Amino acid sequence: MDMSIENPNHSPSIPVVDFSAWVSPAGNLEKRKAVSDALVQAGRQVGFAYLSNHGLPEALLAEAFQWTKKLFDLSLDDKMKAPHPPGAAVHRGYSSIGLEKVSQAIIEEGDERGEELIKNLRAVPDFKESYEVGSEDFEAQPNVWVPEDTLPGFKQFMTKFYWSCAEVAQRILKCIALGLGIDDESLLLKSHTGLNNQLRLLHYPPVAAELVRAGKIARMPAHSDWSSITMLFQDDCGGLEVESPETPGQFLAAKPIKNTLIMNIGDLLTRWSNDKLKSTSHRVTLPPNQADERMTQARYSIPYFVAPDPDAVVACLPNCSDKESPSIYEPITQAAYCQMRAAAHYE
Repeated sequence: MDMSIENPNHSPSIPVVDFSAWVSPAGNLEKRKAVSDALVQAGRQVGFAYLSNHGLPEALLAEAFQWTKKLFDLSLDDKMKAPHPPGAAVHRGYSSIGLEKVSQAIIEEGDERGEELIKNLRAVPDFKESYEVGSEDFEAQPNVWVPEDTLPGFKQFMTKFYWSCAEVAQRILKCIALGLGIDDESLLLKSHTGLNNQLRLLHYPPVAAELVRAGKIARMPAHSDWSSITMLFQDDCGGLEVESPETPGQFLAAKPIKNTLIMNIGDLLTRWSNDKLKSTSHRVTLPPNQADERMTQARYSIPYFVAPDPDAVVACLPNCSDKESPSIYEPITQAAYCQMRAAAHYE
């Protein structure tokens, strides 16, 4: 049974997988296994998949985007009432345009080249603003909320939405475990309690397209995610591109498809799976088919990064190594890997 769906509107390299068997209580093992095989195949080949029938109601996602727009429509003074803390240690609250610089750089503690690398990366700023939300129970990463009287109801909705996404994420992790042939499909859930996930609200304001084409500013440069998996909800603007599995360096449009989410493999699941699943580079660039060639459209997106708990040790999973394919990576905690990746993002 092939659970991928052919759709002429999506990239030929990114399959659409019907996830309903993992949402419905009536989904039997045979149907779930077919979905697992399709999702893992996508993870092996391109690292990305569209998921339809994923379990999050359309009305809930519409409300999430409404709140996101309300947030970014606030004045800068009001948004700065919830500022991202200095540095990269705590990743919460509001980041104004140019504060964060996304990159693929990994800076280990004590690396003398780190300061120069960060300076060079920041020569081309990212023209976006963002807001980060985590679990209210995670004391090491305290949320930085916009005051209730500035945006009434925002905290309540985003707290609920965070855990709604977490439920879907846990189903996806179980689905992937089954597809990898792991006997205990709940194995990954033992290190993914939801405590360390991250809900990110993103706004790419209109900008002169020529500045992006000339490389003077970026929207979001090519990078892989530090998570185990990422769930992405995007508006209909477009602009997300995924590196081609057949032609490295060439990027393919990941066009929005109504009522789907995009799931991609992150660095940690690549390490856990011993490179069986790909953490693929992706970027946000100019929207296709702009109505106005001079200015980009505004773009809104909501990624939900699914990460293991900070002290979880990321080591090769059962069934992912053997004599012919020994373990590639040394074990590492999520906290240690996150620190190396985050160091280049914030000064």
